[in-house]
Amino acid sequence: MTKADLVNSIAITTGYDKTTIQHIVEAMMSSIKNTMSEGENVYLRGFGTFVLKTRKAKVARNISKNISIDVPQHNVVSFRAAQSFEEMVR
Repeated sequence: MTKADLVNSIAITTGYDKTTIQHIVEAMMSSIKNTMSEGENVYLRGFGTFVLKTRKAKVARNISKNISIDVPQHNVVSFRAAQSFEEMVR
């Protein structure tokens, strides 16, 4: 499902026009991104949790050039689905 498919589905379900729904979906995604960029996690009950995980610094190798590269410590986004969501998918 793409973002456009999601907007169409919500518009059909709610009866609102697509442009309004698109603004709402964009605002929601923007809010989640801004919250996570500030270092906070996002908890959506019944759906799942977006969590920041810190990866430690490490030394990696570029095999084609045969050199070592220092990869600094950085954050990655992780998503954990809610239990009810996982059961629904199974």
